[in-house]
Amino acid sequence: MSDESGAERHFRALERLYASAPINRLFLSRLAIPEEGQSRIAFSVREDVYHAAGAAHGTIYFKMLDDAAFYAANTLATDRFLLTTSFNLHFTKPVRAGEVIAEGRWVSGRKRVFVAESRLVDAQGDEIGRGTGTFMRSRIPLFTLPGYSVQP
Repeated sequence: MSDESGAERHFRALERLYASAPINRLFLSRLAIPEEGQSRIAFSVREDVYHAAGAAHGTIYFKMLDDAAFYAANTLATDRFLLTTSFNLHFTKPVRAGEVIAEGRWVSGRKRVFVAESRLVDAQGDEIGRGTGTFMRSRIPLFTLPGYSVQP
């Protein structure tokens, strides 16, 4: 018998869902959900994601900020997969090679629409980007997704 609560099983299933997404085969990243409304993605920035001026391309900022906010929000939706409906981001500092942490935090909403924010922090502890997203419940039940499995 497991000592995990239903919420903790949901968090671990979301972590497995993240790991199973084909897009994440392109990135050295790992999602951790410490508690409801929070997420943390650790990832590595490598030269293969640089733009022409030698720093990480904005797509990396968007992907990690969106994912961190999305998973923070989806901790509150145990039945449905959420969809990003809008996302605003701010670039505050370029990043080159190294470890970066994306921290996500749920802000509001529990029924149909959720708002969450996220930030990127580089290896020196400096914030390098920030974003806010709006997420909506989809018609896709989480349990139907191959990567999402709530293990007893």
